[in-house]
Amino acid sequence: MTNIQDENGMVRMELKYCEHCGGLWVREGGAGVYCQKCIPKVAELPVPKKKPGRVRLPSGPRSVVEEYGDALPNDRPEIEAMGGVA
Repeated sequence: MTNIQDENGMVRMELKYCEHCGGLWVREGGAGVYCQKCIPKVAELPVPKKKPGRVRLPSGPRSVVEEYGDALPNDRPEIEAMGGVA
């Protein structure tokens, strides 16, 4: 593993969670995503048969309320908001 040092010779460290067990640990900047305890466990996992595809939300036909069509009415009432903290 190579040290990532800045111009002053300091090694950059990051707080990271292990993507296998979820434990928090400190790593050198840009190092792996698994803690030292989980690296052997992850290496033993089977290789996926295919690459995951692009994730898309399911979409069906667009629903339209018959009375309004695709547009909202122009004479809709104004909504007054009260001040405060949500």
